[in-house]
Amino acid sequence: MQGPESHLSVNASHHSLAGLKLVSLLMAAMCVNPLYAAVPKPRLRRHENLHRQIDHLEHVWREAILSSDTAVMSSLLANDYTAITPNGTLQTKQDALTNLSSGRVHFTELSVSDRKVRFYGNTAVVTSRAQVQGTNNGTSISGDFRYTRVYVRNAEGKWKIVSFEASRIHHDTRASR
Repeated sequence: MQGPESHLSVNASHHSLAGLKLVSLLMAAMCVNPLYAAVPKPRLRRHENLHRQIDHLEHVWREAILSSDTAVMSSLLANDYTAITPNGTLQTKQDALTNLSSGRVHFTELSVSDRKVRFYGNTAVVTSRAQVQGTNNGTSISGDFRYTRVYVRNAEGKWKIVSFEASRIHHDTRASR
């Protein structure tokens, strides 16, 4: 019989077969996808490694500041390093090292939180919050600050701090009333 009913039955079995193939393909994909998702992506691993490097350098920087270690600080800072202090003063690498070695600037506590690290090619931008206890020329510089530090990876593959800027967080006393 070659009527419309036999044509429908061929089409129906063709669609059933196609549907079965599609379901089988989807099932296979669902089984493979978790395995694929568990494999670390090379780009993610590289990004995590870079993040660990910068986190480590931030720790080294903190320890150098607290111990007034100018040798370590000198190795961290690029020769063309520039800093803008919370009072708006511009500092070079030499200024920062002199202030640290002379004891003019002295830190007794430095707690860092809310750190974020972003990468742009060979540049890393770090933003953080810091609670500081210390003095500058005998005057207290204690308080809460936000800072931005910029690292650039040089031709030898070493990260160097090229820029730093800190701003004091002013707490609004009116908000607590």
